[in-house]
Amino acid sequence: MIEVLSGGALNLVQDLGRPEHLGIGVSTGGAMDAPALAMANWMVGNDEGAAGIELSIFPFRIRFHDDTRFACTGAATTVTLPQRSLPSWWAAQAHAGDVLLVAAPAQGARAYLAFEGGVDVPLVLGSRATDLKSGFGGHHGRALRKGDRLALGQSAAPRDGDAPPFGVLAESRIQFARELASGTATIRAIAAAEYEAFTKDAIAAFVQSDYRLTPDCNRQGYRLEGAALKTKRPLQLLSHGLVPGTIQVPPSGQPIIQLTEANTCGGYPKIATVIEADLWRLAQLRPGQGIRFRLVDHEEGVSALRDLLDEQARIRQGLAARAGRAARPPAPPQPKEHP
Repeated sequence: MIEVLSGGALNLVQDLGRPEHLGIGVSTGGAMDAPALAMANWMVGNDEGAAGIELSIFPFRIRFHDDTRFACTGAATTVTLPQRSLPSWWAAQAHAGDVLLVAAPAQGARAYLAFEGGVDVPLVLGSRATDLKSGFGGHHGRALRKGDRLALGQSAAPRDGDAPPFGVLAESRIQFARELASGTATIRAIAAAEYEAFTKDAIAAFVQSDYRLTPDCNRQGYRLEGAALKTKRPLQLLSHGLVPGTIQVPPSGQPIIQLTEANTCGGYPKIATVIEADLWRLAQLRPGQGIRFRLVDHEEGVSALRDLLDEQARIRQGLAARAGRAARPPAPPQPKEHP
């Protein structure tokens, strides 16, 4: 069990969400940076879909009531246990009574904590994710508060005592950190249904100018500020289906990117859709940071997703090999054969 020692309106129990329920009006939900949560789970021996904690408000503190393996990924933060500190993208052992502090990140917006066995809250529509908008899932359908206690599930991974801490390295995260340092992140997108309805000037502005995230950004969507995008003529559209990454343009001309907890339908014209492989990059942007869109075709979008999945697979294989070495004692020496 873990005990929450500090609250936060956007510190939530999350897993990988409910993508199969869009048809009945339920948002995808789940972790904004899904690859980060998946890799944190692998680092502690869980399935990728186990529930963890998504952190957007810092600093965050918890107390462990049992000896527990944990990992922290996502934003570039520092995790402090009694008498030691670790960077993000590391796993370590905590002991009963230890207090863990997750500091405000130097880069990025969201950090993820995974625990061996996963956070054990009830399944709702097949997921443990918190849906803030609808008020269900997670821990009583709300953000975590000081004093909350969260049970942890039974770990399927073999224990190896106090295994030493270790970290993982993802090249995609290193490249993204360089972009964040420059002040503008490149986000790839595919032309959407109403792309041709926008003027040539609007299409040129969309890919040639920088946009900035306004303070009006949350798990439902990001409102951007920059060059206004105009259609060739006023459009009156029926509501249509939306997915995370859809870029809509309201009458103001300022784009809105729909995200994980967005409505499942809407009527504003869509100029583009952020590719799935770049959704985690959006999750790590803060208000005030810049975006430059780059249009790609379907083939490049699929290739980018394949590259991301291949990177995750390599990391998972490395973790599995490491766990295998830790779980098995060395083979006894074999007798030599003599002629």
